[in-house]
Amino acid sequence: MEETFFPFEQLDVYALAVDFAAQVYRMTATFPHTERFGLTNQMRRAAVSVSLNIAEGRGRGTDREFVRFLMMSRGSLFEVLSAAQIAHRLSYLDADTLAALRQQAKTISAKLMTLAKRLNPKPTSANGQSP
Repeated sequence: MEETFFPFEQLDVYALAVDFAAQVYRMTATFPHTERFGLTNQMRRAAVSVSLNIAEGRGRGTDREFVRFLMMSRGSLFEVLSAAQIAHRLSYLDADTLAALRQQAKTISAKLMTLAKRLNPKPTSANGQSP
């Protein structure tokens, strides 16, 4: 196993995001060659962006910046899902592959939101209620 050195490498969501990007790369390898600069490129760039934003945000030094990058990461995740739905409608992805990708994305999205909420809890008023 590789030695972990950087803080972002210790995050479960980061590892899941790297796995997600690798899965998208494998999946898009089956797309028609004519999609190389279309859906293939778009999906790959967005999938890679998920883990890149986690890493960059963790390196920014403040929780506020990290949360901002976590939300960008989530946006990239949703971008992949949108492109995957288009790919499915074009018969580049079968229903099972799309469902598996959606499940991976659901897990990553939930972990991103949990981490963001932990870093940036909503302020509460004196009675314990959110304003």
